[in-house]
Amino acid sequence: MNYVVRTEKLTKHFGKEKAVADLDLAIPKGEIYGFLGPNGAGKSTTIRMLLGLMKPTSGTIQIFQKNLSKERMNILKRVGSLVENPSYYPHLTAYENLEALRKILGVPQSRIHEVLSIVRLSDVKNKKVKGFSLGMKQRLGIAASLLNNPELLILDEPTNGLDPSGIIEIRHLIKRLAAESGMTVLISSHLLSEIDQLATTVGIVNKGKMIFQDSIDVLRAYAQQNMSLHVNDGEKARRSLLSKGIKAHYKHNRVLISDLSNETVAETVRLLVQEGFSIYRVEEEKKSLENIFLQMTKEDPNDQKTPAI
Repeated sequence: MNYVVRTEKLTKHFGKEKAVADLDLAIPKGEIYGFLGPNGAGKSTTIRMLLGLMKPTSGTIQIFQKNLSKERMNILKRVGSLVENPSYYPHLTAYENLEALRKILGVPQSRIHEVLSIVRLSDVKNKKVKGFSLGMKQRLGIAASLLNNPELLILDEPTNGLDPSGIIEIRHLIKRLAAESGMTVLISSHLLSEIDQLATTVGIVNKGKMIFQDSIDVLRAYAQQNMSLHVNDGEKARRSLLSKGIKAHYKHNRVLISDLSNETVAETVRLLVQEGFSIYRVEEEKKSLENIFLQMTKEDPNDQKTPAI
């Protein structure tokens, strides 16, 4: 697989504190990679190391199959980023802010019009930024990160502090960028709901360690539905069902079956009644992605790499 970003045993210490520990990040080309974890998990520290703003204590970073420590300037010319709040001159217009940055980057003036169009700010290009809403300022920050036409876009909590309409605006923008230009996007967040609606691949970090990294579909599979049966002797009922060829689990006085076909549910109930078990309640339950995320980030990452089902 063609990886745009790869890290091996990436580690960062601040004194005795280990902010990032042996992190192996793998971001495939063209993906929207959701970098997820609670506040203080090490996301921003990792992003700063990827952007060359902070030196790792140990480990390696490869971007575009090149070593960041050896080819930093060549790599970063192909990267756009928005870390924390966007920087801008409030007394200047949107166009003037981008023009100041364009001169530093040395890109054609026509690129300003292109990025303003991408983030849908063309109609307010001559308005002073101090009059912008927070969502508009975030979009201007993304426009600035796109000026150099990057192959990799890194966004650190881009929807932080936005109202619902602003969040939707940024979400649609990121999806368009990936779909229309084939750009690889790394977006960090502590909100699983945001990542679930944006990302194609997910990495979850906790206490500086990677505890999950795979496609969003694999993560969603952990939220599979179960049929829950409350019976008088759950463990004995489970063994009885297993002996009849029905896969079942026992948890918290409930028998769980994952095959939700009408035939299997009906056969399960029939067998339990036939065996003399009392069935108090039959209900469908689904573990939410939020619960899975909370479970994963509360557990010791040394003990388990994926959530228990």
